[in-house]
Amino acid sequence: MSTPVVDLPGKKKHAPYVPETMEMKEFTFRAVLIGLFLTALLGSANAYLGLKAGMTIAATYPAAVIGMALLRLMKGSLLEENIARTVGSIGESVAAGAVFTIPAFVMAGLWPGLTKDQYWKSVALMMIGGTLGILFVTLLRRVMVEDPDLPYPESVAASEIHKAGQQGARAAKILFANMGYGAFMFLLGAINLFSPSNTFHVKISDLGRKLLLRTGTNPNVATTITGGATLFNAPDISPAYLGVGYIIGPRLAALNFAGGVLAWGLLVPLLTFTVGPYIQAAQPAGKPLAWDLLAGAIYYSIVRPIAVGGMLVGASYTLFKMRKQLAVGMGRAISDLKKSAAVHAATNRTERDLSAKVVFAGVALVFVAMFFLYHFFISGAGNLSGSRILVGSLVAAGVMIVVGFFFAAVSGNLVGMIGSSNNPVSGLTLCTLVIAALLMVALGVSGAGGVAAVLGVAAVVCVSSAVAGEMLQDLKVGHILGGTPAKMQIGDLFGIVVASLVLFFPLSTLDRVYHFGTPELPAPQAGLMAMLSKGIVGGDMAWPLVVVGILLGIAMIMIEVKSVMLFSVGMYLPLGTTFAIFVGGVIRWATDRLRDKRNLNDAQKARVDNAGVLTASGLIAGEALCGIGVAAIIARRLAHDPHADTNLYHLAIGNSPLTSLIALAALVAVMILVPLANAGRPEDPAPPTAIM
Repeated sequence: MSTPVVDLPGKKKHAPYVPETMEMKEFTFRAVLIGLFLTALLGSANAYLGLKAGMTIAATYPAAVIGMALLRLMKGSLLEENIARTVGSIGESVAAGAVFTIPAFVMAGLWPGLTKDQYWKSVALMMIGGTLGILFVTLLRRVMVEDPDLPYPESVAASEIHKAGQQGARAAKILFANMGYGAFMFLLGAINLFSPSNTFHVKISDLGRKLLLRTGTNPNVATTITGGATLFNAPDISPAYLGVGYIIGPRLAALNFAGGVLAWGLLVPLLTFTVGPYIQAAQPAGKPLAWDLLAGAIYYSIVRPIAVGGMLVGASYTLFKMRKQLAVGMGRAISDLKKSAAVHAATNRTERDLSAKVVFAGVALVFVAMFFLYHFFISGAGNLSGSRILVGSLVAAGVMIVVGFFFAAVSGNLVGMIGSSNNPVSGLTLCTLVIAALLMVALGVSGAGGVAAVLGVAAVVCVSSAVAGEMLQDLKVGHILGGTPAKMQIGDLFGIVVASLVLFFPLSTLDRVYHFGTPELPAPQAGLMAMLSKGIVGGDMAWPLVVVGILLGIAMIMIEVKSVMLFSVGMYLPLGTTFAIFVGGVIRWATDRLRDKRNLNDAQKARVDNAGVLTASGLIAGEALCGIGVAAIIARRLAHDPHADTNLYHLAIGNSPLTSLIALAALVAVMILVPLANAGRPEDPAPPTAIM
């Protein structure tokens, strides 16, 4: 016997694709195992992408395609596919929260690197944050997934992919083939069959006549000859960067590249041109100035702090534009919790959540864990008495439980409107960081311990918000298909544990080989978090330059730039990275133009779009996984010899720019031809549209 479902007033009862009375295999060992494998795989790939390009891609679509393909080989059920996708996609959200904050501990100088001594600290931050996000979403699940005002665009697309199972084989072939191709192309660059990154020295003084810098209009006023040199980067030959550009499209890719053009096409040359001669004059006699080093120093010391100011404005303005949605989310966070008390008694399979007692007990345990975690960080400041550390830890844990709940609700609300790909997790984290920093200052916590406490608070809430959004998106897919919420929630708790235990290793490996904050591993959001926490708590920030960036961001808002955040991230990233992302956007534009010229019907155009997204996703995942593997090999080599070569292998043929051009052409050809070749026949049924 089951108690009747308590429907919310005015709501029409939902009819899932798999009826609630139908018995079907769902939470099986193979489905969970595939999901756990995918959560480690796609989480690692997104960690790589977040550190390298400053953005991640939604894992729901690739997880759905891969999970469906593997389970169909085993004659799995639709609900098993739903479990595999749910568990498989949660690693991406843990990775998104982790790469925005955990590298900040290293970039702020608190940790010497992600060594084994930091393993359990990092795992604790990810696991506590992820568990908190799932528990909060469990309380809000039913009222939010049934809200008619939330369209959940990516959830609807993923559910249609599961329903259209006959499309799975072709989609899986495209995805897996391009994963292999992306890994293969990255490996060729790693052994220098072609050079993935090409930098050219540009001597500004040779581009035209020398200009004289005058301090007045009087011709007798002393003048100074200006001059110098700068660097120009060709687009990196990177399957992942090209794939990111393809997915975000030409407009956003161009905006991201525009930030790089401003940084390296205006600010660096301008400053080098004007201050270079003064620095040259200060050099010892007979020692020429290293112009390349000067250009790099100007970029890191001046341009990047300006970019941080722009990112600060961009994140704040993103939240300001969503103020109505944020207000709605805050209101629902309270009202939905009250409503949920009436519906948690439902025992129908499709309405069954984890027990409220289990959820609240879990929140209490997480609160205790947060208390000990913050006690550990705050006590590291070394400037507080035991009682103040105790009070500070209790206050920080309590405030962050409340803030985490509201931000989980807000994150879920935003995902319901715009999808997890567009969820402004970094903006929510920025708000958390500022709240935590002001809280630490009010408690008298300062120094390195205060900075560590702020970053610890931000990391937990960042992971929690990202996980809450992704989890709610997957619960909506399950709601449409007829999955059991409680089983999805348990599966995601397993996924959180695995992702937290695994993701440290790709982060650590990449840091050991390339180091956070370098051109090879920029980690822009983590750099922003590190600089802000040190600036507010530690008093160590180049505020004049940050203010310049803030004013630049305000100016961009005034001229209606679409995404100030994306533009500022473009300033922060190396030019080769943003240039490659821009090329990927141009490839998307060219593919769309060629598609439109072929007189294809809507179903064929949808297949071209799907194949394009799958191709780009495959290239991203292929490079990411191969890149982590190559970094692991180099890290093992460095462990035996700290002075060993950081190149995997070096073939002299890669020194020619022609080989890089050929490699780029090969990638461009695949990214254009594969989607167009999968248009299919006009009479074939329309596939579900991939929304990334």
